[in-house]
Amino acid sequence: MNVASKLGTTRSEAALVLVAALVAIYAVSQFLRNSIGVIANDLARELGLTATQTGLLSSAFFFAFAAVQIPIGILIDRYGPKRTMLGTAVLTVLGTVLFSLASSATMLIAARALMGLGCSTFFMAPLVIYARRFPPERFASLTSLQMGLANIGTLAATAPLAASAAAFGWRASFFAVALLTIVVALAIVFVVPRDLGSGKPKETWAATFQGVAEALRVRSFWPIFFMHLTTYGCFASVIGLWGGPWLSDVHGADIGTRGQVLLLGATAQICGMLLWGAMDRFFLSYKKPVLIGSTATILLLVIIVTMPIDQTSAMVWFPLFGLSVAYTPILTSHGKSLFPAALTGRGITLMNIGTMGGAFLSQSVTGMLIDLAGRSDQGLYRPEGYRLVFAALAGWLLLSLAFYVRAIDPHPGRHATKA
Repeated sequence: MNVASKLGTTRSEAALVLVAALVAIYAVSQFLRNSIGVIANDLARELGLTATQTGLLSSAFFFAFAAVQIPIGILIDRYGPKRTMLGTAVLTVLGTVLFSLASSATMLIAARALMGLGCSTFFMAPLVIYARRFPPERFASLTSLQMGLANIGTLAATAPLAASAAAFGWRASFFAVALLTIVVALAIVFVVPRDLGSGKPKETWAATFQGVAEALRVRSFWPIFFMHLTTYGCFASVIGLWGGPWLSDVHGADIGTRGQVLLLGATAQICGMLLWGAMDRFFLSYKKPVLIGSTATILLLVIIVTMPIDQTSAMVWFPLFGLSVAYTPILTSHGKSLFPAALTGRGITLMNIGTMGGAFLSQSVTGMLIDLAGRSDQGLYRPEGYRLVFAALAGWLLLSLAFYVRAIDPHPGRHATKA
């Protein structure tokens, strides 16, 4: 009996319920990965964290997430996305509870790493479900929906988290998220159909690992991988980590104002993902939208480095930044298009190593850059440190762009036009 029969719905309604459940589980991941930015100053004061420790605290999520991508890809391909996703959801709940109880920087970092392990399937597993259950021409749109709508979690990590932390404390807020994760996982159990078999004999472990090596050798893998390495790292480092402290240290913004400004940036990113998600059909290309969005992102980072941006201007800059850097659905679709069906899970997760590993590198290194610039007499991080951060992000993205322009563009619309 399929999910539509169980729920007494039409196939279209069942598809909507399926997408909603998969978006919800990914929204949990989006909240957790971006939740440090608003409360970073409060955590630093309560536990005496340096900027380097704050960067490590936030980036531990991304390090753990990236570290398990190859085994997660193997598990998805061998045992199915639903079972793999539910197994890691248990780790997400444990990590979130530990974070809410943590009394030291070490415990916080360990909890963040456990969260990263738990959330490591919440993006790739849904994409594999979409790839197996929907026509190929709908994959880019479904990816943009998955990434765009799940950013409700990113929104919740801005002004709503700031309000909750002010009213109930950050510990109670994270405990509530653990309970919510349990509810979403139970929804996955009932509304996501059982994993589909591939119809082929299960690979041996040797063949499975050989498939990883084959994915690494796919044409244009590395140019697109390097673009993944820096694109999301820019967003995660600005909106998810240093945007809030920059507003506080440079402009004296309180937690409510920080939450509101970051909310503008996160909202613009959601709108941007939904917009960019359709641009491949408009341009009949994966590369053109990525080139446009990444160039705009670099220019905005150069502006914040070289021009005076006050708190009022920041309310314009952050939405423009969120809109520009939101081309990740097209970049993800570009990467997926390189791989044959048998390597889809491993291919997507390898690309995600770049996405999450790049976020780990950018957040941890930028924390060191801020500490390198030192503090003011008032104990605040200097504006020069934040300028170093924004300049480094622009430079890394520009370097990746130089590799990306060499990638092939296998968009089906291009070949249909040529034919």
